[in-house]
Amino acid sequence: MSPEQIPTPDAPAAEPRPGRLTAAAALAALEGLALVAGGVYILVLGFTGDPDDRRQAVTGGVTLIVLALLPLLAARGLLLRRGWSRGPAVITQIMALPVAYNLLQADSIAIPAGIALAVVAVAALVLLVNPATTRALGIRGPGGDVQDQK
Repeated sequence: MSPEQIPTPDAPAAEPRPGRLTAAAALAALEGLALVAGGVYILVLGFTGDPDDRRQAVTGGVTLIVLALLPLLAARGLLLRRGWSRGPAVITQIMALPVAYNLLQADSIAIPAGIALAVVAVAALVLLVNPATTRALGIRGPGGDVQDQK
């Protein structure tokens, strides 16, 4: 085989991207966009609200926007079928579960947000550990060989 025909972990065979992989990327991107929206909202509230809370609001808003980079980069990597992208995507979902739990403990409008976040996080985790997703990303298990993927 020529070097162009040998699939690498970052460039798997020219098979179509599985729907599960696309769905996982979409969920990760959705979480990233929600973090950006939340960060911008907190920043706007900080600048238009009470000056005593300005520093805390700016810090919280910037933190959320920076945290949004992880799922957004992971979503892009998943769409491009990069093997490295599954780790950050899984970490994002694991971090989302305690946040969802805390939202569910509130006595407010945060409960539906907690339910939605928990459903998205669990669904994304299921999609990310699916064997079809793993194969599409070129990820091999311990002791696995390229030929074991067929």
